[in-house]
Amino acid sequence: MNALTAIQPKLSLGDWLADLAVDALIDEADLSPKPGLVDRRGSGAHTDLHLGLMHASALALWPSFKAMAEAAQQCGEIDLHLRETVGLIGREGEVEMLRVTGGVNTHRGAIWALGLLSAAAALEPRELAPAQVALRAARLALLDDRAAPVTGDSHGAQVCRLYGVHGAREEAQLGFPAVIQQALPQLARSRAAGAGEQNARLDALLAIMTQLADTCVLYRAGMAGLTRMQSGARAVLAAGGCASLDGRRCLRELERDMLHLRASPGGAADLLAATLFLDRLQHGLPAQLGSL
Repeated sequence: MNALTAIQPKLSLGDWLADLAVDALIDEADLSPKPGLVDRRGSGAHTDLHLGLMHASALALWPSFKAMAEAAQQCGEIDLHLRETVGLIGREGEVEMLRVTGGVNTHRGAIWALGLLSAAAALEPRELAPAQVALRAARLALLDDRAAPVTGDSHGAQVCRLYGVHGAREEAQLGFPAVIQQALPQLARSRAAGAGEQNARLDALLAIMTQLADTCVLYRAGMAGLTRMQSGARAVLAAGGCASLDGRRCLRELERDMLHLRASPGGAADLLAATLFLDRLQHGLPAQLGSL
């Protein structure tokens, strides 16, 4: 051990959780090749997004994630006060996101998911198994934020009404089933099979896409687009996943179709970021974390 490694800076719990959340957003953005999504190759099905903008947005959200975690620490329990505090911080974070991106919605869904999960983790920092954190986040999401604006005219709300599906709010209220039941198990299976970390993460994204009623895809491409996304994702995994030659061929076909439909599975991308956050979280608190 040398002098540089002997002196480790002390992190607060809020610092650490905010770091994990931002890292998860950046790792999701960088992951390539993602069908229809921004990645290291380009803007996917988007005309107003690029990788640099995704990075800038993620970094701008760090103070919000820290503030949500600290609010949970201070409150110490799941109640209406915490729910409304987290909601207020999230809306302020969204304003900052839009300022940084020039009005482009890069991470609205991710603010909701990762904000709830950051607060849930901070409530019980010694109980960080994914299912435990997701359950606490669900209990928080189920509370009614009286200050929340009416969002009936948002794209997500319109799609939910039109197709009778649940959106990001309900996904959180159900305890993130796409993450807990689909993505994390697939991530573990692909790692165990020796797929390599990037391929394992792609497989986790596809596992989410097999089941999720992604409102981003529904808004752009309707039920036909959603069906193509889900069936295409299932085909990749059935062919052996992204580490296999046949799986890569199926992935290219899925990407071709998503680009043709101008459909981008942004909801699945937000849940992949939540997956990466929970995956790192389950390893427990780091040694350099200050006393809780």
